[in-house]
Amino acid sequence: MAGLALPSLARAQWAPPRQVRLVVPFTPGGGADTTARLFAPVMSSILGQPVVVENRGGAGGTIGAAEVARAAPDGTTLLCDAANQAVAPFIFRNLGFDYITAFTPISRVTVYPMIVVVKPDSPLQSFAGLIERAKAQPGRLTYSSSGNAVSNHIAAAVLAKRAGIELTHVPYRGGGPALQAVLAGDVDFGFATVASAAGLAQQGSVRALAASSAARIPALPEVPTIAELGYPGYDQTEWNAFYGPAGLPAAAVERVHAACVAALAEPGVQQRLATLGAIGLGTPPADFTAWLGRERGQMQALVREANISAD
Repeated sequence: MAGLALPSLARAQWAPPRQVRLVVPFTPGGGADTTARLFAPVMSSILGQPVVVENRGGAGGTIGAAEVARAAPDGTTLLCDAANQAVAPFIFRNLGFDYITAFTPISRVTVYPMIVVVKPDSPLQSFAGLIERAKAQPGRLTYSSSGNAVSNHIAAAVLAKRAGIELTHVPYRGGGPALQAVLAGDVDFGFATVASAAGLAQQGSVRALAASSAARIPALPEVPTIAELGYPGYDQTEWNAFYGPAGLPAAAVERVHAACVAALAEPGVQQRLATLGAIGLGTPPADFTAWLGRERGQMQALVREANISAD
């Protein structure tokens, strides 16, 4: 019996040999960045080494992802990525790495609903008005995203397909710049995570027209969902997950997952996520790996049907 316990004991004792880089492949201000910065302090205490968040934004998240793909699988370089992990394999070519084989999935940790936002003085007074304008002026309405193939790009592409409209996509290097483009009037609207836009909506700095999730967002209960507004079944959210480089040892995967679960159990983290209308998950590695495979299958079909590209 003692012998049988030794492997689990060894796994429990795994620790990174030095400081951990937690790479976020987007600029500060979006869901992945919010998740990483919420989790990092608790992960530091669990792993016994500082966990330092590094933003490496650009190219739809592929620049930061490439850094982690090239890193040694020793647990000192991790990735906190968004839903583009499921779409990128079918969008981007000639990256020098393959999203499907370059990473070790660890845990899906947070889900953030998105809201359709415009600047307060926008002539787009309602979601119905936005659709009406888009139908009257095909291709004239512009929307910002955190980059090609990320969750808010996909959300708008799915909406365009469902509504039979043509929209012009303007990608930025992350959620923060994409939201600033809406505020500055550089684009007509955007899909923004509740992590970045709920507070602004509550203050009146942006106008929220609709929520992308299946249910209304607790932080903005007066904002109807797109499903309520004539598109039943519409449900597009940003989700964030942790990964290591391919070949990350099982002991490291288990320990990092345990650190994620510990972070989700912290009252301060729970309160912040609740304020943002986000959902904490902490999916076990094997379950997450299986789910990610299924999600990629669905996204591959969506990319083909909706003619989504990286352009």
